[in-house]
Amino acid sequence: MIHAADLPLWGAILVAFFLVLGSGLTLLGCIGLVRLRSFYDRIHAPTLGASWGTAGIVMASMILFTMLESRPILHEFLIGIFVTATTPVTLMLLGRAALYRDRAENSPEVPPGDVLGLRKKDEAQG
Repeated sequence: MIHAADLPLWGAILVAFFLVLGSGLTLLGCIGLVRLRSFYDRIHAPTLGASWGTAGIVMASMILFTMLESRPILHEFLIGIFVTATTPVTLMLLGRAALYRDRAENSPEVPPGDVLGLRKKDEAQG
């Protein structure tokens, strides 16, 4: 059985650093989700927290298991790639769907189109 007690001190410090960094970034994303006012403000914080937080936690995991097993452990890159690729795509889809709905309902919460770069495109099409 592999034990973390066999980890050298410098390795444990490095793993702890990346783990705390990733967890802290994820926590900041969660706090941003709760603290920010509108949906359009709130949608960015958890996305950035999830992407960067996952990167830190995956890095800590890769370092830990590479050192414990004395061979490169790289399959965790897949987790990081999947989270990094799917989280921003989900953000864009949710943001566009909410923007479309809010514009159709003439909601006062809709950000101006020129801020998002959409007003010029909408005027050119219509």
